[in-house]
Formats: sequence, C-alpha cells, structure tokens
Amino acid sequence: MNAPDGPPGFSFEITARDARTGARAGLITTPHGQVRTPCFMPVATQATVKAMTPDEVAGLSFEMVLANAYHLWLRPGVDVIAGAGGLHRFMSWSGSILTDSGGYQVMSLGKDVKITPEGASFRSHLDGTEVFLSPEDSMRAQSALGADIAMALDECLPYPSERERVWRSVSLNLDWAGRCLAAHEDPRQALFGIVQGGAFADLRRQSASAMAELGFEGYGLGGLSVGEPREMMLELIAVTLENLPTEKPRYLMGVGDPLGLAESAALGIDMFDSVLPTRIARNASALVASKRINLRNAAFRQDYGPLDETCGCYACANFSRAYLRHLVMAKEILGFHLLTVHNLFQLARLTEELRSAIEAGGVTEYLADLRDVARAE
Repeated sequence: MNAPDGPPGFSFEITARDARTGARAGLITTPHGQVRTPCFMPVATQATVKAMTPDEVAGLSFEMVLANAYHLWLRPGVDVIAGAGGLHRFMSWSGSILTDSGGYQVMSLGKDVKITPEGASFRSHLDGTEVFLSPEDSMRAQSALGADIAMALDECLPYPSERERVWRSVSLNLDWAGRCLAAHEDPRQALFGIVQGGAFADLRRQSASAMAELGFEGYGLGGLSVGEPREMMLELIAVTLENLPTEKPRYLMGVGDPLGLAESAALGIDMFDSVLPTRIARNASALVASKRINLRNAAFRQDYGPLDETCGCYACANFSRAYLRHLVMAKEILGFHLLTVHNLFQLARLTEELRSAIEAGGVTEYLADLRDVARAE
C-alpha cells in the first residue's frame, strides 16, 4: 500500500503473483478511480488520444491515460487548463491521468537545448520562443494540470551515449528528483521518480537505489526502448527492478509493442505507455496477432475478411480489410479512426489476458505463444 506520508487518495496493492516469473497483477487507486495492472495508458499528449473520443477510450476498458506537461505548457498554456478546472474537466476524462514531466520532449523536440544544474533551457518547437524548465516549474505545471500522477523532471539521453555523459546525467537526475520532491506540495497527486542510467547496468542499479531512497510513490524506468537491442532492454529492466521497492508500482516508459510489453510485464513491470498503437494507425498499419500489417499493401484490395478474426473490436466486427484499405488510400478520416480503435483494443485485450495469466500462474505459457507468433512473422 502507499507510504504513510503519501497522497491520501493514492495506493497500490499487489493482488496476484505469477510463481515462475516476476509478473504481478495489482490495483492502483487514485482520486479518479482504480486502475488494474499490468495496464497500458493510451497517450493523450495534447489532452486527447488522437482520433478517439474520451467515451471511446473508456469503452475499450482503459482506466488511465497519459498527457504531456511539456506540450500542454506550450499550448494552450497551463493557465488555460487550470481555468477550466483542471485537465480532467478540460478534456472531459473521468478516469485517472498521469502527466509526463516533459524531459524527453525537451531533448527530442526542443531546439538549442542547454542543460545546467538549474534546469533545461531551449527554444519551443512551435514558434522558437526561448523557454526555461526547472524541476520546480515542472511540479507547478503538473499540479495546475491536476494530474493524479506526476513524473519528476529528468534528462533522457539518446542511445548510445558515452559512459561519462550518462554518469553525469544520473547525478543530475538525482538532484532534480530531490528538488521535485521538495517542490511537490499537491496533496491530491502522487509523484513518481524516474530511473535513468543509459545502457550501463551498474549505473541503472545506482540510479534505482538512489531513487528508492528518496521514497517516491512509484518509479518510472526511462531511457529505454530508444534504439537499444530488445535483449539489452530486458536485461536492463531486470537489473533495475532488483533495486526498486517491490511494493511500489513500476512504470516502463515508451513501450507498447505487444511482445515487448508482455516480456517486460513478466519481469515485474506494472504500467506502460506508448504512441505506437495510435501512430501506426495513422500510417495505415494494424496490430494483428502481435505483428503489424500495412493496409496500403495491394494484397488487401479485395480481402473481404476482418483485420483479425479473433478480435471483437468495432472495426473487425463491421468492416473488411478491403474497405479499410479503401478508406486509408482515399485518406478518409474514418479509416484512421477505425485502425486506432482496433490497435487500442488489441492492447486492452493483451493486458486483460496478461492479468488473467498472472492470476492463473500461466505467464510462461502465454509468453511462449506470443513468441511463437513473432517467430512466424
């Protein structure tokens, strides 16, 4: 459960463990409801899951979404959202919300980025305006947004990065994490720290141990799934989790491919997010049996079967591959919407199956089936 000094509306309970892996099922409670874990959070970067209404997202059984403080700070402005009564009211979402601090977006989108002990200065990717973001700024912004879970500001380095650079970053992130804790005064909101360390196992251990000593309500694993080999990612997850408290939720940031999600959950990850299901939908691709198919392929021109015969989503129940291909080739918005519905349904189904497998002690067999599909691609 939550630490005694944690937010009164936040808790985490482990409800089941798989005996042969590190997988666990659990329940996160926030002021806006309960979230079953392992969970996938659809990404609502700009206070919207692209091509979806809030009711549709909830109808797919998602209980928490992710919004991004960096983007919302730049547009429309935190003051606009606070004036509307907070992010939940602004976007008409009644479930839980986690906000990313913006550290990754500063590095990936900002121009002329300069990192100092005080914070990050950069030019906005929207209009070139000079912006400065400190740990304290990030905490004020996320509090004004009214997220249920806020993330500490961190520096996320690209892969690969030199060891000396990663070591300095780990030290900087620890300092920023402490400042985030000191500045975080919102009793409604849980605060998660973020472990970094690049591709170096010993630095990952060091970062995880130091973050654990600070006593966050949960922990994000950052700087992974940024180009490193899959086996390396899984090894780094394992060594990181060894140094994090077992009673706190663990959140792997930026992983949403079905096999990667399932393999990480088997190690003990509880929470996931990724733009993958919505982004590939906008590029005419669908998740089918843990792999991707591209509807622009001419092979689907007269394919009158559903995307996935085992899928119960609205798109598969009502439309053929031929029709969906026609929509995307004609650049009709409906096509991209239906593919988004399907892809999110696939991840909702995956996490539901994972929870059932954990409760039944069958994660090993479930993973074996997913890997068989991947090998058959």
